[in-house]
Amino acid sequence: MSENAQILYCRCAYAQVVPNGVKNDVLEQLSASGKSFEAVSDLCEFAAHRDPRLAELSQRAQAGGLHVIACYPRVVRGLFKQANAELPQTGVTFLNMRAQTAAEIIQALDQPLPETSATDAQSPPLDPPASSPP
Repeated sequence: MSENAQILYCRCAYAQVVPNGVKNDVLEQLSASGKSFEAVSDLCEFAAHRDPRLAELSQRAQAGGLHVIACYPRVVRGLFKQANAELPQTGVTFLNMRAQTAAEIIQALDQPLPETSATDAQSPPLDPPASSPP
């Protein structure tokens, strides 16, 4: 991990779309790792209130990188955009507690930050369009 990279952990307190076991395991392992991180109760709430901390996190991501431990990348990007704090296209790693195990997430924190645009590979497929009746 880059010396200046930040870690953001979302507790997903209100939507409750992340399994509690994964959230708890990630938080426990992250705390035990000795890595410095910032925990927020719920990124959705922060975005809804346009919390200025999201702009600060976006600036930090541009300066030294950011690991975001939350849910799907496109959701996280959308939340930051909603708060007028768009994340840069490079230097951000999205660790998805809905699709990855706690061990995978903690292990990924030791990997270098991406130099290219982050992908949304772990997002669920969009629902197929409903066919119209004949």
